[in-house]
Order: sequence, then C-alpha cells, then structure tokens
Amino acid sequence: MIRLRPSGSGGHVLLAILVALGCAIGPLGAQGRGGAPVYGYEVVKVYPHDREAFTQGLLYRDGALYESTGLNSRSSLRKVQLETGKVLQQVPVESRYFAEGLTDWGGRLVQLTWNTNIGFVYDLASFKQLQTFSYTGEGWGLARDDRRIIMSDGTSTLRFLDPQTLKVTGQVQVTDGSVPVRDVNELEFIDGQVYANVWLTDRIAMIAPDTGRVTAWINLAGLMSKSGLSGDAVLNGIAYDAQRKRLFVTGKLWPSLFEIRIRR
Repeated sequence: MIRLRPSGSGGHVLLAILVALGCAIGPLGAQGRGGAPVYGYEVVKVYPHDREAFTQGLLYRDGALYESTGLNSRSSLRKVQLETGKVLQQVPVESRYFAEGLTDWGGRLVQLTWNTNIGFVYDLASFKQLQTFSYTGEGWGLARDDRRIIMSDGTSTLRFLDPQTLKVTGQVQVTDGSVPVRDVNELEFIDGQVYANVWLTDRIAMIAPDTGRVTAWINLAGLMSKSGLSGDAVLNGIAYDAQRKRLFVTGKLWPSLFEIRIRR
C-alpha cells in the first residue's frame, strides 16, 4: 500500500559484499510487543529488481515472478525472469487506477486497486483481462490457500474471498497477543500461515489464518540499505517457491530482490 511521502536522496550502497560472503545475517529480537517471537534472517542470494517498479503484489509460479506495480499512470501487471529481473511480459493498468495486490487462482491472475473499489481478473498466459469485480474499502494485498483468496485492506482485518465469485465469505482480525496489527499489506501463503508485510516497517508477520493470531515476526531490518532510496522505497513483496522451499522478498523501488532463510 502507499500513502505517498516526500522522496529522499542519497547514494545507494551496493550489495557486492553480501554476495561475496554468500549470506548476511539480520538482527534477532526476543519478542514482539504482543509476545510473539521475533526471528532473524540470512540472505541466501541476491537478484536484480527493477528499481522503477513500485511493487504492490508479488508471487512465484512456474519458474517466474508475477508482479503488480503501483502508482497512477505507472501501474502494471508483469511477468519477470527471476535470475535477471528482465520483464518478460507486461500490460499497463489504466492510468486512473493505482494497482495493488496480486494472486493466482488456476489459470487466472487477480489484481486489486488501492482506492477505486475495483479489481481485475486476467488470463494467466496471455494477460488478457477477463473480468472486473468490486469490493468495499481499500485494496492492499492478496494471497491464496487451496480453497480461498485472502485479502488485506490496510486495517487489521484479513478478508476471505470465494475464488469463483470474489465475494467476501469471512474475515478475521490480525492481532499480536491482544494488540491489533494495522496496515497489513502484501501477502503470501506459506506452509499453512499468511506472511504479511506491515506498511512502513521492516517486519513480516506470520499469521494463523483461522484466528488472525501473529505466531511470529521476521525482522528484516538492514536487508536493504536506505542510502540512495526515496522515502517510498519500503519493504513490500513476498513470494514463495513451494517446490524448492525458497522465500523471496523485495520492496517498492528496490534495485534488488532477496532470497532469504529465516533464522528461528
């Protein structure tokens, strides 16, 4: 999600040292504010990422990344080669829409928009738009399990959508202990849990979908140098290669995408 802020300036610090070492260790914390444990991370590999891409949705499927990028007049749906960051396929989103979260269901891709209460459904192979759908409130993140689509809206609520009708079938509030977790953003479903970026933080929440309880946090502080990046260039984007158990993360306007390993 967005809410644009003034851009900063400065010089970008390259990641050559991380690549040479083969990994980097993120900071470990003991406990979240509501009692959930805080995990750290290791960088396994660094890939190039389009630093002009305002990443709002990300997923991995059949050897490629699928990405939804935001900003009015710059929003797009794209297929990206993981190893090179090359855009293999792309369609623009009409300029009045600010594209947001993205997920797949069968042979379709589903994309949200921020504050226009409309989403788009595309053919996975051709990117041809098949239909639109509507929802109340804002659209932020999307993911799916094997029976439903999961949506965030910038509050502490996760909505569950029927994958055929795209109508809301239920919802749950995300909490860390008794504390609601607001600004839940980009989503990914991994091994029975929802992984969620939280807007303007360096943390990913691991959420039990049936209760909304945060079971753990991943602290990604220090993953991407802030030097040379604008104030809008924040952590956002989670993708998972289930077959090879690879976890990928990136950010809006980041020049790199990271494969990470969680340190528990």
